[in-house]
Amino acid sequence: MVVLNKIYTKTGDAGETALGNGARVAKHSMRVTAYGTVDEANATLGLARLHATGDLDAKLAMIQNDLFDLGADLCTPDMEKDAEAEYPPLRMTEAQVTRLEKEIDAMNAHLEPLRSFILPGGSALAAHLHLCRTVSRRAERLTVELATMESVNPAAVKYLNRLSDWFFVAGRIANENGTADVLWVPGANR
Repeated sequence: MVVLNKIYTKTGDAGETALGNGARVAKHSMRVTAYGTVDEANATLGLARLHATGDLDAKLAMIQNDLFDLGADLCTPDMEKDAEAEYPPLRMTEAQVTRLEKEIDAMNAHLEPLRSFILPGGSALAAHLHLCRTVSRRAERLTVELATMESVNPAAVKYLNRLSDWFFVAGRIANENGTADVLWVPGANR
């Protein structure tokens, strides 16, 4: 259980922060940048949920929880030491990736195939889901970059890759199952 009695600690005043294993790193380190962007994706998802209802909102709530799991995974380096840890760190799993894939397939089954690229927009929910898509795609790029420097859980990278696809398809669902998608018209304003 997490207990937060005091919100500010002053331990980051010199530009460092603690990782999940207690190590201190610069706040601008690639690892902090990656999990900070996951947190940003979660905040954009909170905005999207203001417009969601029913089953879609329930799925978005699950993703929000997953994103906290993902942040916990990314903030704890040294995966090779997981087995030695007194308290094994929380790691993303293939099951979470598979769940997203199944949900994407189920949502996409109700949509007509795209014959044009679509512009972010349409309904308020769709516009917010497209923002979630782009922020999660940035989190993925940063996590992939981190993986070139340090050990990263492969399931975390896969999850982020599927997540942006999930948001894209959910955005189409939010646009009346794609019938209200805003289509790109190449060169329309020349």
